[in-house]
Amino acid sequence: MIRLDKYLADMGVGTRTEVKRLIRQGKVRVDGAVEKSADKKVDECRSLVKVGEKEISYVRYEYYMLNKPAGVVSATDDRRDRTVLDLIEGRKRKDLFPVGRLDKDTEGLLLITNDGGLAHRLLSPKRHVDKTYYAEVKGRVTAETVRQFAAGMDIGEGREEWTMPAKLKVVQEGEVSRVRLTLQEGKYHQVKRMFRAVGMEVLYLRREVFGTLTLDESLSLGDFRKLTEEELELLL
Repeated sequence: MIRLDKYLADMGVGTRTEVKRLIRQGKVRVDGAVEKSADKKVDECRSLVKVGEKEISYVRYEYYMLNKPAGVVSATDDRRDRTVLDLIEGRKRKDLFPVGRLDKDTEGLLLITNDGGLAHRLLSPKRHVDKTYYAEVKGRVTAETVRQFAAGMDIGEGREEWTMPAKLKVVQEGEVSRVRLTLQEGKYHQVKRMFRAVGMEVLYLRREVFGTLTLDESLSLGDFRKLTEEELELLL
């Protein structure tokens, strides 16, 4: 049971002030009756709440898989750039956020939710959650490069900062190497800094796996969908 004004504000009907105004104006009905008390307790699962003729159903948590395009920032709000939340159309919750960050020029899998407990578990350094990236790198990746990544390396660039062991797999050799890299941590610009530490430059980067989630290949850049029941069960 939660307050009526919180119920409506959570579902993005308006700010708490705007919602209270709607309630006072008699524009909100609960179970068929006009309700003018903002602190009226309603059952999120059973109460039928309408604003005008529009039914407002309550959703406690939302979970979306987004195929993030380059040029969009992993933030809830930004004055200069589009954010990943700007791409999630039709969402019910106003408190969604990206779980972790992808650089502005990085593409791929990003989980969007308002489940703070889940986000904490996925991002906790103690959990060692796998994150797999496909990368195109300027330079030839050799067996020695693979060994260096597997051993952990200093990416401090002037101050000591060591990475955990990471699994590097060569997809295609060449002057531009195509690789997949699996990490269990998320240091700032880590993938780019790791390759820079061995004298290489990341030209393209896409995240394909995050924990138990794998990027849905049917999602075009900028597209999203809700997680399936199976994906959510595995994630939780």
